[in-house]
Amino acid sequence: MATKNEFAAAFHEVLEDKQLPREIIVSAIESAMVSAYRRAVNASTAQLVEAKLDPETGRVTIFAEKEVVEDIMDPRTEVLLDVARQYQPEVNLGDMALVETTPADFGRVAAQTARQVIQQRIREAERGAQMEYFNRQVGEIVSGVVQNANNAQGVTIGLDMKAEGNMPSNQKIPGERFKVHERVRAVVLEVKEGGRGPQIILSRAHRNFLRRLMENEVPEIYHGIVEIRAIAREPGARAKVAVSATQPGVDPVGACVGQKGMRIQAIVRELHDEKIDIVQWYPDSATYITKAISPAQVTNVYLNESDTSKTATVVVSEDQLSLAIGRDGQNARLAAKLTGWRIDIKSVIEAAMEALSKLQADESLQALLPAVMETVPQVQELLAKKAENRPLTPEEYEQLKSFVDRVERRTIQMKEAALRADAEKAVAAAHTDIPSAAFQMKLEEAGLRDHVFNILTEAGYASVGELLASLKSEPDKVLGLSGIGPKAMQNIEETLAALTFHAEESPVEVESPVAEAIEAVAPPAEKPETRKPARVKEEAQEADETTKDGVSLEEMFVFKPESFTPGASAEEDDASGDKKKKKKGKKKGVELEFDEDLGEVVGRKIHKRGDEGWEE
Repeated sequence: MATKNEFAAAFHEVLEDKQLPREIIVSAIESAMVSAYRRAVNASTAQLVEAKLDPETGRVTIFAEKEVVEDIMDPRTEVLLDVARQYQPEVNLGDMALVETTPADFGRVAAQTARQVIQQRIREAERGAQMEYFNRQVGEIVSGVVQNANNAQGVTIGLDMKAEGNMPSNQKIPGERFKVHERVRAVVLEVKEGGRGPQIILSRAHRNFLRRLMENEVPEIYHGIVEIRAIAREPGARAKVAVSATQPGVDPVGACVGQKGMRIQAIVRELHDEKIDIVQWYPDSATYITKAISPAQVTNVYLNESDTSKTATVVVSEDQLSLAIGRDGQNARLAAKLTGWRIDIKSVIEAAMEALSKLQADESLQALLPAVMETVPQVQELLAKKAENRPLTPEEYEQLKSFVDRVERRTIQMKEAALRADAEKAVAAAHTDIPSAAFQMKLEEAGLRDHVFNILTEAGYASVGELLASLKSEPDKVLGLSGIGPKAMQNIEETLAALTFHAEESPVEVESPVAEAIEAVAPPAEKPETRKPARVKEEAQEADETTKDGVSLEEMFVFKPESFTPGASAEEDDASGDKKKKKKGKKKGVELEFDEDLGEVVGRKIHKRGDEGWEE
């Protein structure tokens, strides 16, 4: 009984100490006992060996697979039939049976042999559990105690589950120093496999650390009422956070700041007095940039967007210029990171000088702004006055602002019009090389894969021609769609390459079977060959057989008395050129006359007989 209690107590102590599941410890011990049995009896690795552990008593039972025989030659691999049937009643001679083969003194031998294996398996299980746990913690804040504060190389922090994290020097807030046994918080940046366990990289300088701090301090962010749109941060100096509300009537900036700034102040203290600007996010880029430049007051924002870059020209008054730029350009730099636009900040005077130069250099711009051209002398006078360091009145500043605004807006409109014209030309050029039948073919008729078809339909493509034109004029537009990757593009290209387009046939009015047969036999060259019904083919053959020298049946059998001359000879026919020359043989003549008995026109052949004349 004492042994049972001692083993059970030791087993539960290991579970609490290692903080591992019960199944992992039991599996590690059983695996170690199998290794100990193989070493004790020198068993082959090909032999199936299993171990069963009773966690309450600590007793280990070994089962090995053996062959059922009548006489035992090798007790390690053979067993008698009577013994085998105690474990498997239906076994017969020659079969393989799994029977108990626990050695008599196996408990003492196993304890000595398996100790190292058990420790190794427990360490491996412990590392695997640590790796799995901290992989789930990537991007989350963890708390730990400083174990080694080497500020030059990094800081080692003890974490939960007896794991250690490393915070490199570039992931610390500049100027921040730690002491041993000091408790700190950081965000898990990355987890890597290591030889002695997982390598956990921590950070306090990453923007996600600020994001998680705000989620912890602001309940509205945690519950999704307020959403963090973007974060731009220079650790230890300043940060800008753009927030928006997902519900009407909620002030996102006020929720983050808190009553009397209590919420934001708690975050500032954690970041060692790092300044934080909370701005409201707007879908309109100009308004968003205006808010991002705060606390400076912005006069106007002019956006210039192209395929390769997005530039915003921000005009501020002279007394706001240094505040808008910030110390060493910090405010402008953070605003650019926050909005994703390249920001060019200018004073009203600088913007007026550039607008004047732009206006004077562009004749097309002058033609579009005749009223502005009348104010150019006044603007030049005001700029000269400012160059002499003479003060300007508020009305004069307003005049300069109006001048800049009109010139910049017209310039942007001209650039946008030029870009639209180029795009329209590219689309028109693409359309000229695409058959019109492609624009009449619906996209679902192309045979694309279902998910590719759904994505293209949501993007606005209705016909095959529109897709071909987009691929030719804007190749990256289709590839830039969400869900369109290399495999999807390959499916699109292969499907379109397999399509063939034919121009549509115009309807032909058929007045008679003969005309229909002619159309079937000799269709126009520009029309594609089409299959005709059998009836039309038969009529076409009859038409060919009943025509001669380009004369149709109807024309041949129309009775025209004035066209017949009785006794016309073959020589006269040859002279008139209406008949073809005969081949080798005697000359023949044909007379056509109306037979009253038959009621139709008949032809009679006449032959020349010597000098006597013609004979029927």
